[in-house]
Amino acid sequence: MIFVTVGTHEQQFDRLIKEVDGLVKIGIIKEEVFIQLGYSNYIPKYCKYSKFNNYEDMVEKTIKARIVVTHGGPGSIMLPLSLNKIPIVVPRQKQYGEHVDDHQVLFSKRLEKEGKILTIYEIEQLRDKIINYNEYTEHMRSNHSKSNLDHFIQRLDVIARSLVNK
Repeated sequence: MIFVTVGTHEQQFDRLIKEVDGLVKIGIIKEEVFIQLGYSNYIPKYCKYSKFNNYEDMVEKTIKARIVVTHGGPGSIMLPLSLNKIPIVVPRQKQYGEHVDDHQVLFSKRLEKEGKILTIYEIEQLRDKIINYNEYTEHMRSNHSKSNLDHFIQRLDVIARSLVNK
């Protein structure tokens, strides 16, 4: 399954939803797709969808998904990362009326530079990233797992030291 989420920001993200729906229509995406639409105006014709999902449902769909495609909101990006998944991130852009500024682009560029996410700046790139997802993420997975382990060890060390110093 592919899970697409556009978050809860009050502006539309029709650009992403139309592209995913179109890829299903022409058979590029052959697996089940579920889209969380938010305040978007476009209603998918070829994908299952809902406007909003509660947190438990978001976690369940993220766990079930082979690929998570998300907007560039930190909460929506961090959920798949916390479940050791590498999301495809399509940051909302001001030029398309998807957000008030381009902070999602800036945030996505930072995470992309750290090798944590796949990023789409031009919607036409989504087709390639979905088709070749495994090839794009193969080298990222070992780095992703290692960085999560390193982070866990650092946090555990801080907790252990604070307990010893009490």
